[in-house]
Amino acid sequence: MCRSIKTLRPPYAERVTEQDVRAAALQYVRKISGFRAPAAHNAAAFERAVDEVERATAALLESIEVRGSRT
Repeated sequence: MCRSIKTLRPPYAERVTEQDVRAAALQYVRKISGFRAPAAHNAAAFERAVDEVERATAALLESIEVRGSRT
């Protein structure tokens, strides 16, 4: 089953888990690579890309400021 990438910041998402961030990263890499599951010879590159997108996404969500939101 294919998951859509959801907006992961307030007010669209109140609580975002590591699993949410990982799922979004995986969906992004699947979309741009064209692979749902890569062949064995591409698996390491695919996983590395998912890890990097996951880290970048987490860093972005931690650093953005949503104006008008209450903290």
